[in-house]
Amino acid sequence: MDEAHKITITICGDGGCGKSSITLRLVRSQWTHEYDPTIEDSYTLTRRIDGQTYHLSLTDTAGQEEYRGMWASSNLRSDAFLLVYDITSTASLDQLEYFNDLIDMEAETRMDAQETRGKGRDRTGSSFVRPIKIVAGNKCDLQESRQVSAQVGLDWARRRNCGFMETSARNTVNIEETFALIVRRVVESRRLAANGGGVTVDETVGNEALGTRRAVTAPLSPLPGGPEKELGLPNQAVGGKRSRFREFWAKLRCWR
Repeated sequence: MDEAHKITITICGDGGCGKSSITLRLVRSQWTHEYDPTIEDSYTLTRRIDGQTYHLSLTDTAGQEEYRGMWASSNLRSDAFLLVYDITSTASLDQLEYFNDLIDMEAETRMDAQETRGKGRDRTGSSFVRPIKIVAGNKCDLQESRQVSAQVGLDWARRRNCGFMETSARNTVNIEETFALIVRRVVESRRLAANGGGVTVDETVGNEALGTRRAVTAPLSPLPGGPEKELGLPNQAVGGKRSRFREFWAKLRCWR
């Protein structure tokens, strides 16, 4: 498969927020309630999105503070990052600041290096592409224990030019949709860079993290009355054929 269809994704966040559960639900269609701290796990898989097959390389990273120093520099060079927090823990959202700062600092370093070599372009002549960042409020099936409202999570993401989703690995809510969104945003950012745009999808609209005028798609909103948009994910990507009615009610489980 050519490089244009290979996408690297790093999944980060505080320990116990459900990073591994999201990963395993996507990769193996499995879910476990047992918490087993991850140091670092890597997976590869393919997904067909919008008629094109993509090869995804996922890295599930350590969330515990004592293991964060083990982050490899290669993780920070990923095409996209999924920043996961637990909606039942305000502290887990606060911890995302650490990971977001790491990602932004690495991006600035890479951009400065490319500008030094030649006006913000890499060796292929393409403009610099900032990594895509999507925030996922996980465990949205635990509404009775919610500490972080969807609006708070959305505002946090908007202020940092990130997309936003709420997910449930347990109930398989917005798992495939989140990674489809990541793929689409990476593809669009690469297209803009190849055309000399030099900006990412998020940068084209500032803080409009719910979607973009130039993006292929927009994330589903967990907010009532919000600008929800259907991703139109192919049936083979979501692992089965369900009616639109059933998909609609599956998503409603996370809306308040």
